[in-house]
Amino acid sequence: MGSKLKNIGLISLGVIAGIGASIQFDAIAQKSAAAPLPLEELRQLADVFGLIKSDYVEPADDKKLLTEAISGMVASLDPHSAYLDKKAYKELRESTQGKFVGLGIEVGMEDGYIKVVSPIEDSPAYRAGIKAGDLITRLDGAPVKGMTLEQAVKRMRGEPNTKIVLTISRKDEDKPLIISITRQEIRVQSVKSKVVEPGYAWLRITQFQEPTVDDMAKKIAAIYAQEPNLKGLVLDLRNDPGGVLPGAIGVSAAFLPKDSVVVTTNGQLPSSKASFYAKREYYANPGNDPLARLPEALKKVPMVVLVNTGSASASEIVAGALQDYKRATIMGTQTFGKGSVQSVIALPPDRNTAVKLTTARYYTPNGRSIQAKGIVPDVMVDEYADGDGLNGLRLREADLTKHLSNDTDKGPEVKAPKVDELEEAQRIAAAEKKRKPLEYGSKDDFQLAQALNQLKGLPVQVSKVKPEVRSENDKDDKPVKDDKLDPAAGAIIHKDEPSDDKAGDKKSDKK
Repeated sequence: MGSKLKNIGLISLGVIAGIGASIQFDAIAQKSAAAPLPLEELRQLADVFGLIKSDYVEPADDKKLLTEAISGMVASLDPHSAYLDKKAYKELRESTQGKFVGLGIEVGMEDGYIKVVSPIEDSPAYRAGIKAGDLITRLDGAPVKGMTLEQAVKRMRGEPNTKIVLTISRKDEDKPLIISITRQEIRVQSVKSKVVEPGYAWLRITQFQEPTVDDMAKKIAAIYAQEPNLKGLVLDLRNDPGGVLPGAIGVSAAFLPKDSVVVTTNGQLPSSKASFYAKREYYANPGNDPLARLPEALKKVPMVVLVNTGSASASEIVAGALQDYKRATIMGTQTFGKGSVQSVIALPPDRNTAVKLTTARYYTPNGRSIQAKGIVPDVMVDEYADGDGLNGLRLREADLTKHLSNDTDKGPEVKAPKVDELEEAQRIAAAEKKRKPLEYGSKDDFQLAQALNQLKGLPVQVSKVKPEVRSENDKDDKPVKDDKLDPAAGAIIHKDEPSDDKAGDKKSDKK
């Protein structure tokens, strides 16, 4: 298929959360205006505000009007900039800590219903018997059809120890299942691992959170304890939506030479023009370096990195860095393409609300912009032996309205799908309904099997679909440090997180 229908089928974890990842927390600063305020337009805004107050059919609340004005102004910039009210800001801060209050399921949308992608192990949903592939048709008796995924997510979230009743449609069950679940705080394990066969290990990162680097170090230590002579490692970043920047730097640093440039950023502010290095101060607190305990052999073990359309933001930073240094073979399908930095700026007076503002673009060590293009794998491999399934129908950054352009590679415009392409997309979506949900890391994981073949030097079944061609400047670049950028300027940009807040959400599809 050429340009594809992107809005049919399962809405994946990677797509939903990926568009909001790579978050850094900044304190608001009192800055002098770069240009005079547009007084005429501000007067017009005041006039419209007054007109609504005096002439609208019903009394309008001042605070609501102003809040909506701020929200609309920020949202008009790009898909990832947003005004965060108290609840949204709290949930965003909590998500970086890998905790939230809810049921513990990863979900997507299918035919207007909520489809369970996977229950989180040992969560309330897991203990209640919720299974991958279940369709949630009602929430507390309210039909799910007509709700957006975000609306359904909010209904499934709530306070600890409160109950919600799910109506479940399950294959091989004649009648709907009525299941009552008590919400609890969910702790998401962002790193999974196992030795898949003698000499070869699988390390999966589901999201980049504050504990990710520590968790990864523990998993790698456990792998080497079981397999001290590790022959190959598969780093699985499929459907990883991103997360906090220090997590991406730390994961990259585990495999790259010391002090290597991992990623650079560029924006209007001097602080946004920075390089981030594979150094402890960029991924860990003073006095703590979880990577120092890892075996030296890890720096040279053969690697394959698995990515797909759901790999976004921080995932793309890691894949891009390992690709530029030729440290690993990147395998799978072209990534989401979210190469922008969102700074979360707390607003006075109470600092319980914030603006999530796009402030910079990300670049790989070779200067490739990730934005609206993503990372093109070295070896293209479909999700299944018979094709890429719904992965090829997912939204990418370039499909989003008002997305930032790629400032280093002006590719062809995305065209609307033709009628025959729409029909093909609908055919694929219908066929995927009959397919068993894929469990990454299992014996049925086709891409993992191909990654192992790559590590062993065996034949790999490559995709018949050709990737987008890189620009000429991208082809044979060698990694270089950008000494023009001050590394200190990029250190610890993400501060101003109130110490008394607890953990929670990532505005994803985990509930």
